[in-house]
Amino acid sequence: MPDNVAAVLHGKGDLRVGPHPMPELGLRDVLVEVRSVGVCGSDVHYYEHGRIGDYVVTDPLVLGHESAGVIVDRGALADRHPVGQRVALEPGVPCGRCRECRHGRYNLCPDIEFFATPPVNGALARYVAIHQDFAHPVPDELSDDAAALIEPLSVAIWANRKAGTTVGSRVLVTGAGPIGVLAAQVARAAGAGHVAIVDVNADRLTRAAQLGVDQTVDARDRSDLGAIAPDILIECTGVAPVVRAGIHALRPGGTAVLVGMGADPEMPLPVARIQGRELTVTGTFRYANTYPDAIALAASGRVPLDEIVGARLPLEQAEAALRMGHTDPSVLKTVVIVTQPG
Repeated sequence: MPDNVAAVLHGKGDLRVGPHPMPELGLRDVLVEVRSVGVCGSDVHYYEHGRIGDYVVTDPLVLGHESAGVIVDRGALADRHPVGQRVALEPGVPCGRCRECRHGRYNLCPDIEFFATPPVNGALARYVAIHQDFAHPVPDELSDDAAALIEPLSVAIWANRKAGTTVGSRVLVTGAGPIGVLAAQVARAAGAGHVAIVDVNADRLTRAAQLGVDQTVDARDRSDLGAIAPDILIECTGVAPVVRAGIHALRPGGTAVLVGMGADPEMPLPVARIQGRELTVTGTFRYANTYPDAIALAASGRVPLDEIVGARLPLEQAEAALRMGHTDPSVLKTVVIVTQPG
């Protein structure tokens, strides 16, 4: 078996691609040869700032948590999937014993080990090991890139579940990045009657329209979001004025789901509006029990994941992939190709 290689962050702005130790294989782990890894905003934040909140890169860290590949080896007790099975990797492995895990909320497990969250290494590597229960088989209909993007699709599904999106819902999505666009597409797949998305990036708004969003709104035009009359807000920016504007736009009895994480952990909210209109406001943290549904949804073609990919770079150019948001802001999603089939 060839040696491992990985894209390792040694500190702010210091990413190095080179040899890396092979991961240790637990009894119920599978060893996966990684093929595709999506670049997430959290990867970029770690690269540019060396930290996200309380999570600080103090030791070398392999980035990447949106990943897919093929199983090449198994631990002694791993028997769920055969060698050669293509899989999408759910990047958070919980303890399975705590109160939250026992109630099915394993995304809230205090001891979860999540790829590319210090000190847990991520998936921008030729080989990674993961518990077999979190390696999800994918059908031939899904490309390796699409299989990697099951992770952000899961974020979008979870947000819509928390919102209660259903047939006829009027949905406003703030932020036309990958999560926002996927949230809008999931809302449409759930039967929403009208889906609008707002951003300041004209290229991303154009792409969202091409992907079937009913209405795009350029925030620079200072449009009245209340005219959209949404009963659901899926907020993907984390920007305080946008959060407030989105909540103010909601119809009475509406629901706001806060997905985007902003710089201010104590963001003020329009409490009088929330009370006066009996609005429901909730947060999301990753997802739980979404991967099988996300794989089925993507395989059906109702959410065409390959169409949000705007750039594909080899592992050797991982740093360029992390900088793509600055060098080409029109790119909606960048994928790193770690290995090729065959």
